[in-house]
Amino acid sequence: MIRTERIDVAVIGGGPAGMAAASASRQAGAARVVLIERDPRLGGILNQCIHDGFGTKVFKEALTGPEFAGIYARKLKESGVETWLESTVIGFSPDRVLTICSRKGITRLETGAVVLAMGCRERSRGAIGISGTRPAGIYTAGAVQAYMNLRNIAVGRRFVILGSGDVGLIMARRLSLEGAEVVCVAEILPYPSGLARNVVQCLEDFGIPLYLNTTVVEIHGNSRVTGVTLAEVEPGGKMKRGSRRRVVCDTLMLSVGLIPENELSARAGVKLSPVTRGPVVDDSFQTSIPGVFACGNVLQVHDLVDYATLEAEKAGQSAARYSQAQVLPAANIPVEAGAGIRYVLPALVSGQEAVDFTMRVTAPSRERAIVFTDGTKEIRRLQQQVLAPAAMARVRLNRGRFDGAKKLVVEVAD
Repeated sequence: MIRTERIDVAVIGGGPAGMAAASASRQAGAARVVLIERDPRLGGILNQCIHDGFGTKVFKEALTGPEFAGIYARKLKESGVETWLESTVIGFSPDRVLTICSRKGITRLETGAVVLAMGCRERSRGAIGISGTRPAGIYTAGAVQAYMNLRNIAVGRRFVILGSGDVGLIMARRLSLEGAEVVCVAEILPYPSGLARNVVQCLEDFGIPLYLNTTVVEIHGNSRVTGVTLAEVEPGGKMKRGSRRRVVCDTLMLSVGLIPENELSARAGVKLSPVTRGPVVDDSFQTSIPGVFACGNVLQVHDLVDYATLEAEKAGQSAARYSQAQVLPAANIPVEAGAGIRYVLPALVSGQEAVDFTMRVTAPSRERAIVFTDGTKEIRRLQQQVLAPAAMARVRLNRGRFDGAKKLVVEVAD
């Protein structure tokens, strides 16, 4: 028998963004807030991130992932949020009705508002199409991290890492500290895809070479990986003639990007961005479906968990207001990504309050500016010493900046 319950706010996902959104909703006045998490405990990816560096923006100290998660778990308990663990959303309709499968059976939740905070997943070998055999010894960086940090299992001894994403860089250091050999990191782009500090602290400090414009073109081995073939890549994606070289290894670790987990969002009809693969949102973090909000890595892949939680708190507050029938400011000023900007969020703003814009540039540059215009005149210019695709840029525009604007264009300029 399916039972039906009515709640104010449902938050899908118990990672850092979900926990922050749920506690903020409750503190903003939502009477009944339910956090739905498919795993047996809260924290999401933070549980396997035993390195420090979390919390420097929010708590002004460097915490490990579990420590950061523990603080928000306590906030949830203190605020009175209901936590449904080992529960999976199997249905999500545009009228904000969720169908939940758990050990208790099937529950139908009629909600006043929904916050999407499902996080993201890693790209696999199949997503990037590497040729060769299909032996054991091919893992994503997150899988290696989970085996080592949660289960104390070493998955290999001699690694080649494909991709220079932050998790891969951090795991290169972790593997080295545990006695494994990291032969090299190969990155297809002409610049690292992870933060500069991780390149220095995790590769250079350990003498691990980083080969740019390089990728894996073939995997060797039958029952187990015995090596890979690397090749240099020319502009336009062609393999450079004569650049193939075979590298002996027993494990290939992939750190080739993250994809927001939006299958559930798409099923409900939420409009998704073709660039971020996350929902299109306004400055209240409301999606194209009224009363449905999105935050964290399901919205855009963050490089710092602190910013994901700050974003989530705003989304949770907006969801609480909506569930209490408070009118949110109408967002009717479109925001466009101009020259040098890959994407910018939010995509729509009301102009009635300050907005924290987040964006990523298309290529590295130095001594340039992020410029906001209304299509004709300049609204704000912020000089930047360094701009890099790996580092999310954040810019705040106060309310007065929007006066008279019909649209906003963001671009990189001299």
